[in-house]
Amino acid sequence: MTADADRCIRLRRPPVLSIIDEPFVPDGVDIDQVEARWESLQRSNPAFFDGRALHVLGVHRNGCGGATINLVECAYRFYAVQCEDLDCGVRPLGVKGITMHGDRVLMGQRAGWVHQYPGLWEFAPGGGVEPGRDPVDVLLSELAEETGCSCAGQPVAIALLLDEVTRCWELVYRLQVEDEKLSPGTDEYSDLRWCARNEVPGPLSSIAERMQSLLQHC
Repeated sequence: MTADADRCIRLRRPPVLSIIDEPFVPDGVDIDQVEARWESLQRSNPAFFDGRALHVLGVHRNGCGGATINLVECAYRFYAVQCEDLDCGVRPLGVKGITMHGDRVLMGQRAGWVHQYPGLWEFAPGGGVEPGRDPVDVLLSELAEETGCSCAGQPVAIALLLDEVTRCWELVYRLQVEDEKLSPGTDEYSDLRWCARNEVPGPLSSIAERMQSLLQHC
């Protein structure tokens, strides 16, 4: 059973990743249209790179507060080119952190140049899970790169949900950091801010709006 897009699967233990060996290639998609749109994206933003992503084939509850995520490798460009008029069926796996220091949560305003949610606020950090990498390792790398913070203890998986705007499945973790000092190594966020739980800035991305309900578990 694949989870309903409107629901958030709460996790009480780490998810199980089940990966199929053969790469995923979309069926019934005009490859010429894909290539033309990909070339257009690269011209508009040279930062686009056609690496490898993990496409979510399905999500299944496996009992005791857990979930199995069925995955297959896929070329990133099949995801990047998707828009209202072109859906390759790719739903990548990403990670997001609800990062706390004491009782305050870290929020980031996405820069104007980014592909998804430019100018909107979200819980920081976040990133895509590449083949061969553990989601927790990806999260910790993004935390260091995007905020300059260090995690105090191990991140805990608390939810899995589908972002229908970005068409991406997100594994959400709660984590505490050692201190509030911020020294980001990228310009992905135009602003980073520690906030009280009930005073997060806006406007929020749609996925951040849904993640607000998870704050009570952090």
